[in-house]
Amino acid sequence: MDMTQMLSELEGGNDEEIEQLLQRYNRENSRTFAFDQEEEPLRIKLCQSTLDVLSRGVAFSCQRTCLETLRIMSRDKGVLSPVSSREGLLVLTAMARLSTGEDGLHKHKGLQDSVSVEEEQRVVVEALKCLCNVVFNSPAAQQVSVELQLGPALCGSLQSSHSWSHEVGLFSLRLLFLLSALRPDVRATLRERRAVPLLTTMLEQTLEVRWMGPYEAEPVDPEAAPIPAQTNDRVMEALKALFNLTLNHPDTEEDEHQFRVIVGILRHLLMLRTETMEKTEEVHSHAVNLLNNLPVSCLDVLLPPTGGAQNYSGKNLEAQNYSGKNLEAVELLLEFMEKRIDKSSNYKEGLTPVLCLLTEASRHHREIRRFLKAQVLPPLKNLKVKPEVGSSLRNKLVRLMTHVDLGVKHAAAEFLFVLCKEKVASLLKYTGYGNAAGLLMARGLLVGGQGETQYSEGEDSDTEEYKSATNFDIMSGCEEDPRPNPMEEMTEEQKEHEAEKLFRIINEMKRHNVIQPMVVRSDGRLGPLEEELHMHEPDSHSDSD
Repeated sequence: MDMTQMLSELEGGNDEEIEQLLQRYNRENSRTFAFDQEEEPLRIKLCQSTLDVLSRGVAFSCQRTCLETLRIMSRDKGVLSPVSSREGLLVLTAMARLSTGEDGLHKHKGLQDSVSVEEEQRVVVEALKCLCNVVFNSPAAQQVSVELQLGPALCGSLQSSHSWSHEVGLFSLRLLFLLSALRPDVRATLRERRAVPLLTTMLEQTLEVRWMGPYEAEPVDPEAAPIPAQTNDRVMEALKALFNLTLNHPDTEEDEHQFRVIVGILRHLLMLRTETMEKTEEVHSHAVNLLNNLPVSCLDVLLPPTGGAQNYSGKNLEAQNYSGKNLEAVELLLEFMEKRIDKSSNYKEGLTPVLCLLTEASRHHREIRRFLKAQVLPPLKNLKVKPEVGSSLRNKLVRLMTHVDLGVKHAAAEFLFVLCKEKVASLLKYTGYGNAAGLLMARGLLVGGQGETQYSEGEDSDTEEYKSATNFDIMSGCEEDPRPNPMEEMTEEQKEHEAEKLFRIINEMKRHNVIQPMVVRSDGRLGPLEEELHMHEPDSHSDSD
């Protein structure tokens, strides 16, 4: 379609002709994401002309067509100046029925007298989609959105979301997420407008949570139907928005109750399933991210008394060994973590959050740590196999201790270290010194010892197989067959010759900066050997005889 001719026809056409013209443009460009740069000035004019049509008040069908055109053009960051201005955003917020306190909202009143509510909601959905694109792609629009108090306006709309369609609620939540993600200063405003309780209530109502106690939801029927796809989509958008609003949230006594309610809802959510395994894993991922933001002291809500909830998975978790607590939510998190490991991709975003969550939960909650220790690090039996070889969860985590991504490597090592109550000797028994060296060096524990966290006594016991092992190699973490001594049949002259040869090789590599000899310092960290030797040299200027 020729853009110059189209603009000419727009200027002189009536509402019906304009609608037909824009519908044709929309059909031709519905899947266009890369636009001709030479036509950028013409598209800017088209964007402004479309806004002018909306501003003068037209029928709902024409409004929707105009908004579709703006949504398509908002994919191009170069043409956003008309819609990212104050006047442009006021038109869009009016179409989305968002009360920003400006007069623009009232320009279109009275148009819905002869149309259905459904037709009006289609217009609102298109306006919200357009706002999402514009806010995401334009920093200028983000600033104007702050000035127009778009965040609080969205909260007001969400409070009456039950009267709107699924898509209105979905894109309202998505726009709230985008604003809170792109503008950190908006988060404080939204917290003041009590957006966290609002989103929490929405989650509670959407998931139909029924409470048995202050923070314990009724058990889910294992035969219950899965969460519908539309419900799941709204839940994920609400979780993403809550994640932004609870990020670096100052912990106060007033907020503790709210956080505990959220943990109770998230525990309920972990027990539910959606229509597909992929969607279930996705919504659980958002739940894990949100749990990481909440105070670790609130995670005890994940462990209700066993008398108040049935066993969803049907497994015997031996609740009597965990102070009468129900560990099913923790079990599901552990299964989620193993699935993420087995995917062998995107460890940084997919695996690290759940590893960090389980690490902190284990560090501060004894029952969680004891349960995870029993599942991840069961008593050693087969000592002939290296800890990184095999398909058990322990083997998979030990392999991650030498991963190329430092964040993943550290998260896996820290998790196992906490399960060992931060005792170096216990960690080496399960992982071997070679796998644990990176963590020990970072923590200053190469000389042994344990971390600073205080843990309960007891629980640690060695199997008979481990106690009777005579050739257990702490470096490899397994029992090794005795190796012959290569120097056993050498003469003293041969030994001295090999030692000199080795010294020359090391010295040559050091001179060419291939290696740097290191030593474990008194603080448990590695340091250059030369520095340590220099520190212990006698003072040549000493007056002593």
